[in-house]
Amino acid sequence: MAKKVDLKKLWKSNYFKTAVAIALIAAIVLGFFLGMQLALGSAVPIRVVQSGSMCVDYGINCDGLLSLEHPFAQTLHKGDIIIIQKVDPKTLSANYPNSDIIVYDNPNGVTPIVHRIVAKQEINGTLYFKTKGDGNGPVVWPGTPTSYDNLPDSRGVPQNLVEGKVILRIPWFGWITLFMKGNSWALPAVIALILLLVVIEFILPAVKEKCRKPAQQKQMQSQP
Repeated sequence: MAKKVDLKKLWKSNYFKTAVAIALIAAIVLGFFLGMQLALGSAVPIRVVQSGSMCVDYGINCDGLLSLEHPFAQTLHKGDIIIIQKVDPKTLSANYPNSDIIVYDNPNGVTPIVHRIVAKQEINGTLYFKTKGDGNGPVVWPGTPTSYDNLPDSRGVPQNLVEGKVILRIPWFGWITLFMKGNSWALPAVIALILLLVVIEFILPAVKEKCRKPAQQKQMQSQP
């Protein structure tokens, strides 16, 4: 016959409370991400800016930490977290320099590109967007292929490669991700720290409890 679980006794256990807290945190984070996917219509609604190409003052002042600009200026810095919304390509603004910033798949690399729309055109029913980083020099008119950056071809970025447009930036916090990505020892160090916390929180108390019980029993037996 299966032993009945005493829920009240189980809830009094610190180990059980800790496990429930960890599970709740994981569920909240996952739920938040899935909720953003549904709300914004983007498979990857959160990304981190990995270069200073979108910063007007290109260079050392574009790292998001030492920037001379206001942290919430209408430009992007390395280390910014950006929120991306899936939109109808027809609604994207090409009113440069106040046009939309888009994220599009890079045909020549793994990391998507974040650039501002400079111009758009429709060819055979498909929209193409010419883009550039705000910090990558002035636009040269008319738009020759060498006037723009990282375009799949001279026509621009086809609408099927556009992930969405940037609707919000959160400065600085993306540096945590960049630090983890840029240092091969960072992830093993975090894993080691988590394992150490598990040992301190769960294993050591269990070992101490095991060692204490025989001592208590021996003491009780020795009493008259």
